[in-house]
Amino acid sequence: MPKTIIPPVAKIIPKILEKFGNIRIDNYFWLKDRENPEVIDYLKKENAYYKKMTAHTKEFQKELFEEMKGRIKEDDQSVPYLYNGYYYITRFEKGKNYPIYSRKKESLSAKEEILFDCNQLAKGHSYFQLGGLSISPDNKLASFSLDTVGRRIYTIQVKNLQTGKILSDKIEKVTGSAVWANDNKTIFYSSQNETTLRSDKIFKHKLETNQADDVLVYFEKDETFNVEIAKSKSRKYLAIESGSTLTTEYRILEADNPDGKFRIFQKRVRGLEYSINHYADSFYIMTNKDQATNFKLMKTLETATSKENWIEVISHREDVLLEDIEIFKDFLVLEERFNGLNKIRIMPWSGEGEYYLPFESETYTAYTTTNVDFETDTLRYAYQSMATPSSVIDFNMRTKTKEIKKEQQVLGGKFDKNNYTEERVWATAKDGTQIPISMIYRKGLIKEGSNPLLLYAYGSYGHSMDATFSSTRLSLLDRGFVFAIAHIRGGEDLGRHWYEHGKLMKKKNTFTDFIDCSQFLIDQKYTSPQHLYAEGGSAGGLLMGVIINLAPQLYHGIIAQVPFVDVITTMLDDTIPLTTGEYDEWGNPNVKKYYNYMRSYSPYDNIKKQNYPNVYVSTGLHDSQVQYWEPAKWVAKLRNMKTDNSILFLDTNMDAGHGGASGRFEAIKELAKEFSFLLDLEKIEK
Repeated sequence: MPKTIIPPVAKIIPKILEKFGNIRIDNYFWLKDRENPEVIDYLKKENAYYKKMTAHTKEFQKELFEEMKGRIKEDDQSVPYLYNGYYYITRFEKGKNYPIYSRKKESLSAKEEILFDCNQLAKGHSYFQLGGLSISPDNKLASFSLDTVGRRIYTIQVKNLQTGKILSDKIEKVTGSAVWANDNKTIFYSSQNETTLRSDKIFKHKLETNQADDVLVYFEKDETFNVEIAKSKSRKYLAIESGSTLTTEYRILEADNPDGKFRIFQKRVRGLEYSINHYADSFYIMTNKDQATNFKLMKTLETATSKENWIEVISHREDVLLEDIEIFKDFLVLEERFNGLNKIRIMPWSGEGEYYLPFESETYTAYTTTNVDFETDTLRYAYQSMATPSSVIDFNMRTKTKEIKKEQQVLGGKFDKNNYTEERVWATAKDGTQIPISMIYRKGLIKEGSNPLLLYAYGSYGHSMDATFSSTRLSLLDRGFVFAIAHIRGGEDLGRHWYEHGKLMKKKNTFTDFIDCSQFLIDQKYTSPQHLYAEGGSAGGLLMGVIINLAPQLYHGIIAQVPFVDVITTMLDDTIPLTTGEYDEWGNPNVKKYYNYMRSYSPYDNIKKQNYPNVYVSTGLHDSQVQYWEPAKWVAKLRNMKTDNSILFLDTNMDAGHGGASGRFEAIKELAKEFSFLLDLEKIEK
């Protein structure tokens, strides 16, 4: 890479930030103002610097893009599912970026009815997202929502599916999701606070009336809670969920009675989490009630929903996390997690002959998918491993026979899963905890320390990082890379306790687990510091920021996508989207012990004069989750403080938000940038 091009230098305007007598000087606070032309100019200069510095990889990026695109079946479609008399299908056409949503009445041989062609709707927009697609009970109308900025602020509209016309309804500045009451003329939707983007209100809208006339059904006053509304699988109930990190509360209303009053299912009790599924005359409740850390299943009559009426169906287990359930007329299906792996458990209501679906790999993912019908013996689930492309499978729970409805095709003619080795190993953390690592690499790998290895992790919000297949990842594997996932604490990979030991005052376990996994892979000679790379996005970007402050010597390169790196300043600003709802994850820095703990690891606040690895940082100007100024400030400060000649890039998508580019091929172009960064550092040129 050329070293003679001078990187941009952000000007220094010191701002004093004081809390609990602790003074922080933020020299780049001014970058927070996106309306300031100097801010936009700085971001553009960083983009120009990135383009100049990587000009020699431009052709390689194009080759990588075409290579990855070439493995994708462009004229692909989802497995149809039957709902309320129609088969619903999502499909893509060759060369087009966006999906087409369609349906067929009663039979797959019936004429296709196009609901939405997103390629047409996206014309003229650099970013496009269709969300909240919901069909009315009489099948005649569809509510849908559009976001053309990337900030996850949607406009809801309604389409007449018989005439193809868009109705006059226009519900603006909302979350995008909506549900129908059973009268076919009432929609319930959620909206967010315009400043914080916290989803805090549920409204009721009557068709062909003005948004100004919509009725506020529920307002969530607690700033640590978000609200959403959904309809039960039975179609009998509408349910408003108020949720925070630690606590949930539901309100329910019969969908036949949209003008009725929602009633509380079980009032909130701090620390009590529950979710509800309706079937027949009862609700089934997944809950952590009575210290059921890994959750248990309970049941109550729909006429008596408070917790004193709940009866245990599946008891709590210390070593098994209950993740989800599916209810059928004759079967109860549990999604469980044991020893870091997904399990699907089939339980006949008769009480006899329960069993688990058999899965053999140690680096796989399995989960139930679209199961909208109670009156069936067929369970639809998906399966994949790091070397096995995804399959959608219909499984007859009575006969125990299965039909593979779809296997992900990997085009190009070169892919053979037998060319790859999948492996799960365990690293020992500094406190003795065993941390699983899932890996894939080309067969014949020799462990002598010179293999490039990309280690990925997230480690927050109880989000488990499952071992999945990726056709684009083959572009690294086939060039000699090992790809590994560190299942660090902060996720729920090994149960709820795994999450509890990676949040709040135990958050540092997340970071040290990753470093210990990195050291283990080096010690076992899978790789070496000269060839080890790390990647993480959002809260995983926070992880990247911490590890390069603590152990920069272990890594040759880092990819940080939309990184959350300015922890204290962000968490002290309750006007920033999502902040107040995060207090139970990170702690409230208005409380001294949490402030001091965050201060001890916040990446931006702990940059020091030392050598850093090569770093590629990506962000979106319209990101509503991690504001663009966090990575921008972080890069500016790193440039000023680091004592080396390593590469540092800030790549800002001026048209996108947290999820990056919206089209399926545009997203691959962003991936090609990341891969070329790694391969260029490894001096792999083709």
